[in-house]
Amino acid sequence: MPERGNRIYYDPGMRGLGVRVTSAGARSWVLNYRAGGIERRLTIGDASAWTVRAARARAAELRREIDAGADPMAERHKARLAPTVNDLADRFAAEYLPRKRPATQRDYASLIAQIIRPALGAKKVADLRHADIERMHRSLVSRTPYRANRAVAVLSRMMSLAVKWEMRADNPCLGIERAPEQKRERFLTPAEIARLGETLATHPERTSANAVRLLLLTGARKGETFAARWADFDLEAGIWSKPAATTKTAKLHRVPLSPPALALLTEMKAEADKENGRRAAHGLPPIEWVFPSAHDQPLASVKNFWKSVCKSAGLAGVRVHDLRHTYAAILASAGLSLPVIGALLGHTQAATTQRYAHLMDDPLRAATERAGAIITGAGKPSAEIVPMTGKRA
Repeated sequence: MPERGNRIYYDPGMRGLGVRVTSAGARSWVLNYRAGGIERRLTIGDASAWTVRAARARAAELRREIDAGADPMAERHKARLAPTVNDLADRFAAEYLPRKRPATQRDYASLIAQIIRPALGAKKVADLRHADIERMHRSLVSRTPYRANRAVAVLSRMMSLAVKWEMRADNPCLGIERAPEQKRERFLTPAEIARLGETLATHPERTSANAVRLLLLTGARKGETFAARWADFDLEAGIWSKPAATTKTAKLHRVPLSPPALALLTEMKAEADKENGRRAAHGLPPIEWVFPSAHDQPLASVKNFWKSVCKSAGLAGVRVHDLRHTYAAILASAGLSLPVIGALLGHTQAATTQRYAHLMDDPLRAATERAGAIITGAGKPSAEIVPMTGKRA
């Protein structure tokens, strides 16, 4: 045993094979070899766990691989340095997410931080298997099926990019069976809308209150509304032009504003102009956002505000997104066509709007009842009706 450092005692029966002994008494089998003109030393294992016969057999096996052109030490280093799911997540966040809408970035980042990294982050991208992803998905399904499905969808996108970036050859997420999702159809009743309106009208937090009011009056998405700038509105023409960067479809969406929505925005614009006048007097730049936060950035969330509003207004089981459903339901119940509703909501697929088709039954039924009453004489026709029974004249 050397006094310091380590010393290697070579086996005369196997070229390059030896036992490395440290000053602390630790012993391990090593193999010296050359690959590509470079001298390498590969550790086989702890000498206390490997017999001489086993070490020689392993050394002989490695020698055959080396003679065939392999470099075991380099391959071991390569495997050690191979990217993990955490590494992939970092690159995904740096190169892919910036191209998505802010709301999408937040959602993806949340799923990666709370689900994907804890479950799979330490695994090598190349070693990730279908069973690993299925296990992650199954652990979430019973509690949050929707979130479980979204996590797999995000991971699948990450794996598709891993294939493109040559980290692996296939996408192990393909074939994962998604959990059934129950589409929510929560619409506020007229009484609930009235209570919500009263609560918002008197709430001291005006920015969030006005944002929610505009959501209800336009059916817009949260991301579109919170990121709105005054430059997006033509209040004189009553038009809101949502930039492609803020819409889910990544296309410019131009919609007319109703008189109540226009009145709300006109009142807000007058206040914004006053505030910007005060800022200009102090040499500060104007605020361009319709719903600015305390740090002169666009409003990011109304989560806590919405909880307090729902409590005050007596609303149970209502999400902010349900305001969009409510707006669509009101349009459908008023008898507007699905294409018109889809155009106002910014849908690109007719199937997306189709979920509101059943709400058109009431005005259609009222129309058929009115027609039936007139035809049978039970109603008061506005013109002479020819009877459908009896002999012809």
